Amino acid sequence: MRRVWAGTLLLCALVLCGGALWLLGFTVFSHAARQKTRPPVTADGIVALTGGADRIETALRLLQDGVAPVLLISGVAVRTELAELSRRLQPDGPAFTSAPWVSRITLGRTAQSTVGNADEIAPWVRAHAVNRLIVVTAGYHMPRALLEIGRALPGVQLYPVAVQPPALRGRADFGTLSLLANEYDKWIAARLGLARVMRAGE
Repeated sequence: MRRVWAGTLLLCALVLCGGALWLLGFTVFSHAARQKTRPPVTADGIVALTGGADRIETALRLLQDGVAPVLLISGVAVRTELAELSRRLQPDGPAFTSAPWVSRITLGRTAQSTVGNADEIAPWVRAHAVNRLIVVTAGYHMPRALLEIGRALPGVQLYPVAVQPPALRGRADFGTLSLLANEYDKWIAARLGLARVMRAGE
């Protein structure tokens, strides 16, 4: 009986310690997700990961400002064209669908996950001889994106430019906390190398 109680107490202690560590890590993660970042003065390329507000607009603006010469928009839907994407920044003009812009923007259509983004970005980076890459995505998604892209492109310098979606601009409610907790768990899985294992099994 004593062994049963000892085992139960040990299990409870481990669960509590694990929960405390998760909560501490989540607190740090949530704080980092809300921080603004600035792009470098110059880079060799920009990549925007689709899936949230302001990502494509931010990347197009960086391209327009001359921060880097080329841009890849990764994870674009099959039927979505550059004209539709460029209207988010230039509603009344064809700015990014005419020369020289159109030759500097690539639409990646194969990625359906963060691992897929990394796999799509890697050959584009090599083809354009990019050594300094700006990564544009949401702040809560940035840690996992940098992790997977860094694994696919060892030796390439990555510069995060995090955008803040509407969910992170105000007070944290249940929906925001749920979003952050879900992304935090995905980041942990990616750190453990489980994301590619699960993808391989699909």
